[in-house]
Amino acid sequence: MTVIVVTDSAARIPAALRERYRIREVPMHVLGADGDLREGIDDIGQDVIDHPDTTTSGAIPADLEEVYSQALEDSDGDGVVAVHLSRRLSGTWSAGRLVADKLGPKIRIVDSRSVGLGIGFAALAAAQAAGDGADRDRVYEAAIRATSTTECVVCVQQLDNLRHSGRISATTKLLGSALSIKPVLQIVDGTLTLTEKQRTMTRAVAKMIDIAVDAAGSGPVSVGVLDNFAPELTEQVAEELSSRLPKIDALIRADMGPVLGSHVGSGAVAIALCTSLVGIDTSVL
Repeated sequence: MTVIVVTDSAARIPAALRERYRIREVPMHVLGADGDLREGIDDIGQDVIDHPDTTTSGAIPADLEEVYSQALEDSDGDGVVAVHLSRRLSGTWSAGRLVADKLGPKIRIVDSRSVGLGIGFAALAAAQAAGDGADRDRVYEAAIRATSTTECVVCVQQLDNLRHSGRISATTKLLGSALSIKPVLQIVDGTLTLTEKQRTMTRAVAKMIDIAVDAAGSGPVSVGVLDNFAPELTEQVAEELSSRLPKIDALIRADMGPVLGSHVGSGAVAIALCTSLVGIDTSVL
């Protein structure tokens, strides 16, 4: 068999790509009036995602152990590489480490230091290496290389969700509330960091695209565009990137999902790109 890659539902890898690369997924959790809901398994509506009392939780140890154990068995001893949401934003990585310590050394855990398709690109890089016959250490190294060559930029329509989730500083909250600022955020060393403040969403999106284009450079790049209930904006961003980036190797569109969406609110859009990941088979999408 081959090394099997596991990730969490925050990676936002489309189901067809997960199936193509044999990537296993562990659900994150959304906690609200309807109870404990599992991302990617339970039906979670926009009303739940946008509700101010909604909170989120990482993958639980029982689910991680179940998925890791089955993947380890299915790998026929070749091992497992698990790629998870930034440990500075979620407890999933830490829970994964504890489970891996329990199950043995054939499981390696990767901190993606990212969110959304930033996680997804690292998982896809690992799965691509596994499919090429790489051993567990080389699969792990492929994931690490992808994490170091990935950028994520996010534009947020309104700050309420960030305020409730605690993902933005008090000073920025007050400034944004008073002046209707549209923030441009980046993932820097695994944390959500304010990069720009714009007066309109149009300007914020334009700045987000400029940042992504600069980060991509002139070489091949895999690009992901994600949205939280803003499909038309996603299409506009994808078209703009297609016209400005000369060597897009893969372009993946996805929704942010309930967990990420509950932190950034409706109307948010994000770009993830990886300059070391090429050759992903997107024909299945």
